[in-house]
Amino acid sequence: MQYIPGLAGVPATESQISFIDGQNGVLTYRGYDIQELAENSSFEETTLLLLFGELPTVDELQRFDQRLRDNRKVKFNIREIMRNLPSSTHPMHMLQVVVASLASFYPSTEYMKGATENQEYINDVTVKIIAHMGTLVAMWEHMRNGYDPIEPRKDLTYAENFLYMVNGEEPDPDWARLLDACLVLHAEHTINASTFTTMVTGSTLANPCSVISSAIASLSGPLHGGANQKVIEMLDEIGSPENARAYIEARLAKKKVIWGMGHREYKTKDPRATILQKMSAEVLKKKSDAGRLSKSFEVAMEVERVCEELLGHKGVYPNVDFYSGILYKEMGFDAGLFTPIFAVARSAGWMAHWREQLQNNRIFRPTQIYTGQGKACYLPLDQRSR
Repeated sequence: MQYIPGLAGVPATESQISFIDGQNGVLTYRGYDIQELAENSSFEETTLLLLFGELPTVDELQRFDQRLRDNRKVKFNIREIMRNLPSSTHPMHMLQVVVASLASFYPSTEYMKGATENQEYINDVTVKIIAHMGTLVAMWEHMRNGYDPIEPRKDLTYAENFLYMVNGEEPDPDWARLLDACLVLHAEHTINASTFTTMVTGSTLANPCSVISSAIASLSGPLHGGANQKVIEMLDEIGSPENARAYIEARLAKKKVIWGMGHREYKTKDPRATILQKMSAEVLKKKSDAGRLSKSFEVAMEVERVCEELLGHKGVYPNVDFYSGILYKEMGFDAGLFTPIFAVARSAGWMAHWREQLQNNRIFRPTQIYTGQGKACYLPLDQRSR
């Protein structure tokens, strides 16, 4: 047997949900190019596409959208669980705990064998989890700061409602459209760490709330979803574009990570980063009185230029985390919200893979290559010299 660290390049499943061409910088959802979806679709429509494999009709989209709106509110018991968490709890840790607790309110049917059985339950819990994700993250932003959360509204889109619940103001149309595009871009990305976690936990026929809770735990790490928060910290530390080269060269000399740079799947620039950079630049210039980009954005572009010069030959280019963190900062979000927003979006892809896993389920049970000592003889405690 050959040991492959991190299972790099090892096929773990067959899937029809998304596809990556890392050499050419291509990402598709169910065959649809990510740029087309980000520019023309919505998070609600993209979610339906991921879940069921086809773009919905007008009626199908309206029914699904209404179900999401109807399920935004959470039960008071869930709010009480959140109230009893320390205010210092990171939003990702809150989300993991509370999503796991949803299993008490939406218990699974223990005899569920696959996606063809109990379809009504599977569809219902899919909607509830995706609808609740945005609500929980927005609620916690107020609760951890000592305030009562803002109730969700049914008259707003998913992205608009999230902005409203976080800011308490009517959502800005430009920011809402850009946030919606971010949700589309983050909704799915083949078998990454958190999606694989979803599949492994799901393969045991665990409650879907527990499945998504385990995925949230996987996403919380800085080598996965937590990188966007690290990007902002890095850009703030650099301070201005003229400091970028010295900072990057010093980091590389010490073999330290350049946050937001490089991706295991892409040998060119992450297509999601390209789309976000373009869309963000347009909105930021529009929002600026002088028609200029923000300081963070200017620093980021210089970091990208320097990194392309120094690392491009190694296939290291910006990934989606590089520009998403900047965008969220410009929207006024606290850095602690960056990764939870990622989780909100990725809940669509996680649920799609959970449902696909159930269709032809087999519990994951990989093997190992043993590297320990050979047969050992047990010595009674009083005969051991150490």
